[in-house]
Amino acid sequence: MPIFKDKHYFRVNLEREPDENLWMTCKACGELVFKQRVRESDNICPHCGEYFFLTAKERIESLIDERSFVDISQPIVAEDPLSFVDSKPYPQRIEEAQEATGLAGAIIIGSAVISSIPVVLGVMDFRFIGGSMGSVMGEQICHGMEEAIGRRSPFVLVSSSGGARIQEGIFSLLQMAKTAAVRGRLAAERLPFISVMTYPTSGGVQASIASLGDVIIAERGAMIGFAGRRVIQNTIAEELPKDYQTDLFALEHGLIDRVVKREDLRAELGNVLGFFVEGR
Repeated sequence: MPIFKDKHYFRVNLEREPDENLWMTCKACGELVFKQRVRESDNICPHCGEYFFLTAKERIESLIDERSFVDISQPIVAEDPLSFVDSKPYPQRIEEAQEATGLAGAIIIGSAVISSIPVVLGVMDFRFIGGSMGSVMGEQICHGMEEAIGRRSPFVLVSSSGGARIQEGIFSLLQMAKTAAVRGRLAAERLPFISVMTYPTSGGVQASIASLGDVIIAERGAMIGFAGRRVIQNTIAEELPKDYQTDLFALEHGLIDRVVKREDLRAELGNVLGFFVEGR
């Protein structure tokens, strides 16, 4: 039973398409802001400092040295191994996500340069079925780590995910073990793995590959946890701390190494990568 299939794969183009809407409203403060100004400030509201949601393309653009990204993702898309239907058939849900995002799947893998250091970079996109990890995402992450081994480069993973993809059942859960196993090969080759958690990093992604970095960085405001707050409270019949599953809670309890503002994230990655890379 196949879990993914080869398909004509549309490579990611970081060039911006013309946008007829020059202004946008900040949902936090209600101010009308000029889109170009927001983009120039790492998608942060210039009035109140609230973060706007980043697509995978925007995230890549904010982290890499200019024009250094090359899409090396595998040309595969998800099959429908369980013939799964909820409010709509799974194949239809995938096609709609592809049309809405312009992506083939929930993650982009590419070679790039960050602060003059060549890396292999994986970036998830929450718009694509909640950034959920199915068989294709697992395969893409493993492909990225294998490429890092072949290139003798660090591997950087930026997570934004609701967890395992329910439409693929056990095939999704198996990706936790699969990615962890290939991550072990990366460690055996003594190549650094930098994990960046953003809002949200949860479920099977948080419980596996996102938590296995040599250095784990959280973007300020990240939500980090396994199950939802209400589910946990109903299970243990106890009230959770108000700051539970926040970036600072994760830092104070040793789940991550650093909380970094979005505007400082690229420089922080450069510093961390420079520590690992000889001659820096």
